[in-house]
Amino acid sequence: MRWFLTVLGVIFGIVVFLFLDYTLPSKQTVRITNTYNRLTDIGANAFFYASPDTGTVQNAQGQRDVRFIDTVRPNGKPYVYRNEDTGWIWPPYFKYDSSNLHAQATDLRSTSVSPEWVSVTSYGWRIAWLSVYPNAVSIRPVAGPEAAPFNWAAQIILLILGALLFLLWRMWNQFRERTIDPAVRSADQAWDRLDARADAARDRARGRMRRWWDGLRGR
Repeated sequence: MRWFLTVLGVIFGIVVFLFLDYTLPSKQTVRITNTYNRLTDIGANAFFYASPDTGTVQNAQGQRDVRFIDTVRPNGKPYVYRNEDTGWIWPPYFKYDSSNLHAQATDLRSTSVSPEWVSVTSYGWRIAWLSVYPNAVSIRPVAGPEAAPFNWAAQIILLILGALLFLLWRMWNQFRERTIDPAVRSADQAWDRLDARADAARDRARGRMRRWWDGLRGR
């Protein structure tokens, strides 16, 4: 049973880590090279795109007109973002300004000869073989490729979650100490008393049987 609980705890921890890694905002310093719209096939990867409730429209072939932002990292590797509204559903970024963000990204395009570096705040993963892209939330110009703005939003959220987990842990400990532990001790004591009575009844029965046997032998 202990190994099962251990495995269950490990799986739960992995799920929580993946959930936070996908949902929490991240910041990357990049150079924008292109912005465009493209009809994108939405199928098995629909989970990683905005919900139709945000106003997105798909055609009969399951394609959606999605805005994209092409960028290059300081190490020269490309990185592509999508730019979709999130609406009021999960994750709760309440983003409705994808058009404005697209215009801002277009204005900040630059070349390797005359680069302009920006910090892009986004959430999500880049999975090339699934055509999955992180969703850009905001763009801020930075001084250069070495700039690494501190991710205050993610740190504050993690701090709040940590405080909530600590509070839940304290509440569970108090509940266990006040309710579960006394109940377990009471059950153990009741079992001990029952066991003692069973032993006493067994001893009495043995005594009666012995006296009955001794009485038969004495006849």
